[in-house]
Amino acid sequence: MLYFTLNIVYMIYPEKLCLCQDTPLRWMLLSHWYIVLVLLPVCLKSQKLPTRDEELFQMQIKDKALFHDSSVIPDGAEISGYLFRDNPKRYFFVVEEDNTPLSVIVTPCDAPLEWKLTLQELPEEASGEGSGEPEPLEQQKQQILNEEGTELFSYKGNDVEYFVSTNSPSGLYQLELISTEKDTHFKVYATTTPESDQPYPELPYDPRVDVTSLGRTTVTLAWKPTPTSSILKQPIQYCVVINKEHNFKSICAVEAKINADDAFMMAPKPGLDFSPFDFAHFGFSSENDASKDRNFMSKTLSTKLVRQMTTKPKDDLQKVCIGNKNIFTVSDLKPDTQYYFDVFAVNSATNMSTAYVGTFARTKEEAKQKTVELKDGKVTDVFIKRKGAKFLRFAPVSSHQKVTFSVHSCLDAIQIQVRRDGKLLLSQSVEGVRQFQLRGKPKAKYLIRLKGSKKGASMLKILATSKFNKQPFPSLPEDTRIKAFDKLRTCSSVTIAWLGTQERNKYCVYKKEVDDDYSEEQKKREQNQCLGPDTRKKSEKVLCKHFYSQNLHKAVTTETIKGLEAGKSYMLDVYVMGHGGHSVKYQSKVIKTRKFC
Repeated sequence: MLYFTLNIVYMIYPEKLCLCQDTPLRWMLLSHWYIVLVLLPVCLKSQKLPTRDEELFQMQIKDKALFHDSSVIPDGAEISGYLFRDNPKRYFFVVEEDNTPLSVIVTPCDAPLEWKLTLQELPEEASGEGSGEPEPLEQQKQQILNEEGTELFSYKGNDVEYFVSTNSPSGLYQLELISTEKDTHFKVYATTTPESDQPYPELPYDPRVDVTSLGRTTVTLAWKPTPTSSILKQPIQYCVVINKEHNFKSICAVEAKINADDAFMMAPKPGLDFSPFDFAHFGFSSENDASKDRNFMSKTLSTKLVRQMTTKPKDDLQKVCIGNKNIFTVSDLKPDTQYYFDVFAVNSATNMSTAYVGTFARTKEEAKQKTVELKDGKVTDVFIKRKGAKFLRFAPVSSHQKVTFSVHSCLDAIQIQVRRDGKLLLSQSVEGVRQFQLRGKPKAKYLIRLKGSKKGASMLKILATSKFNKQPFPSLPEDTRIKAFDKLRTCSSVTIAWLGTQERNKYCVYKKEVDDDYSEEQKKREQNQCLGPDTRKKSEKVLCKHFYSQNLHKAVTTETIKGLEAGKSYMLDVYVMGHGGHSVKYQSKVIKTRKFC
């Protein structure tokens, strides 16, 4: 339709539109006169603007990008625009008949907008005093721009705002927008058939988002479904947005925040109201792409849009689309933190959305750990759940030069942290028996944090003291395995060896008959190094002995265990006894006697 109008004007005013070979000038003039050419009946009284009843417009409106950055608002399509700060922008549309329903919706994205809607009457006939000659183009342009028109509605803010009228008069409508805070994106939708269109999902009678469950790291949300899905049978999905700053009033605002650093949100260059693609759609070629057809331009635009629409997720802002469910649990939140939650109903057919009334909630605090007081020189047993933690406190009664922490991890390795008056002094992994000696400080208080294993529950013994005394737990060699000599194995005896230390200790050997199918899982249950000989039957005891060696290479001892039955499996254990009566068990060893000798 526009192409047709341009041709007519060219024939009537060849001196006005004779662009000849000056292609850049041609683009400038086309851009300058585009709005007037589209909006005014230039030469034929019967010539109309594109409406939704015209076949050509129906074809064009399928490609919403056709109207990108144009000054025309198509009937029944949402357009996107960009405003530079303090630079107003005007959009136009025509209502052809009186008493026409009209709905205009403006959606600010990332900044408040000021906008107003005005009405101007269209000239019924072109002047020329009966000569049949239309008015010069400049006079028609000035006629539109000089008339202020009647203001119908104005708004200032960042809400999605509506202008609705059931019987609007015919005329030229002008929508003027301005952003006084910053450069910003926005969306505009206008229709003369609001009852039948309904592209935006309708909110239920209660549009609030409710918090139905609240935990330390989870929040469960619920909302009433939109009637658009059940009554109008339109495809609807819900998108949930979570952030720590504020509620959002539109998905447009969410996407503006998510894409703030992306190319999608980069401002168009000032002064370039049209891209080569815009001209290609209206029947013109750009200077550099005159030989390229419209299909190539469409393909190029599609590729660019796909690239631009790729978003970078931000850690403090999440958008999750969950289908048509109206209950959703948000997980992996931080304890004792305030979050804002918004729900948007999105029409999958039109990709337009409506915001529910958002809510906010603060997650619960971490459960306060009970702090266990350690007594100077006394061993304390500690049990920690899988992936759990325990806090201990040690406050020496008198001033001290050093403080010693002795730890015996019974099962898997555990993590220990020691802080003195808030300052981190120690952070280590402990497996078996370890001793840590730290420099003391008068009236200092020590906080010990013990973190369990990821594999399972943890057990340990810990002693803290500011006095000089012998370690409660016996020292251990680096290798706590028991070695069996296969060549010395008989039908009634086995010979084993184990390593010792430079410290004289007492070692006790125990045996227990087990099944041939004794599994690794059963063996693992026997690996609790904190279970002492007092848990064993007296009949299982083989012997006790003392030994040590100043030369670590010679700190090894052997023992032959007799009186065994042929072809039987036995589990052998070695316990080393400490000075305070606390024992540590070596790794268990299962060995089988020979069946035939």
